[in-house]
Amino acid sequence: MTGRTLVTATACVTALLLAGCGEIRYPKYYALNIVAPTRPAADDLRRSVAVAVRPFDTPDYIRQGRIVYRETPQEIGFYDYHRWAADPGTTITTAMMDALRSSRLFSLVVPYDGQEQQECVLSGRVERLEEVDYGGGVRVEARILAELVNRRTGETLWTGDVSETSNIETRTVGSVVDAMSHAVATSIDRLVASMEDARALRAAQAPTGANTPR
Repeated sequence: MTGRTLVTATACVTALLLAGCGEIRYPKYYALNIVAPTRPAADDLRRSVAVAVRPFDTPDYIRQGRIVYRETPQEIGFYDYHRWAADPGTTITTAMMDALRSSRLFSLVVPYDGQEQQECVLSGRVERLEEVDYGGGVRVEARILAELVNRRTGETLWTGDVSETSNIETRTVGSVVDAMSHAVATSIDRLVASMEDARALRAAQAPTGANTPR
């Protein structure tokens, strides 16, 4: 085979491969934009202890980076070309810390570093964060679980488990992510409100000798 024939054959094979593969697609990346509703600051009685916040855990199928949808309750699907720019668990942890600081429910809110200097430790898990395509219409669902523990005594001061759904205005992945952001923000607001109302937490934070609010 001559050099020209070889080049011609190679060019033909390359053209066939390109025609078969079609246009190359590159992933698009998205980030949650969590803006929690503004809440009135907690009163002074509730600002006597500090809390360390552990990174919120997520299921493996969320951690792998692709945006999730469900066409049935049992079937999990993934968008191949639409992915998270940052781990949702990390983003939600940061948003929770910001919400706690805004509420002034604690004297100090810091990331957990294993040093065990704060009185309370908050742990959480993002149980669901996905598009839901069954049951009529298209929506998103977020479910977040959290627990607050007195580090010194081991007592559970509060637990929270909230689920939020949000409708999707237009059938685009951008709209899906916007709806997820809204559902997560509302979930965080509900968790903080529940924490403020927890009798055990109020008792733990009451100054020595003070009457526990009823």
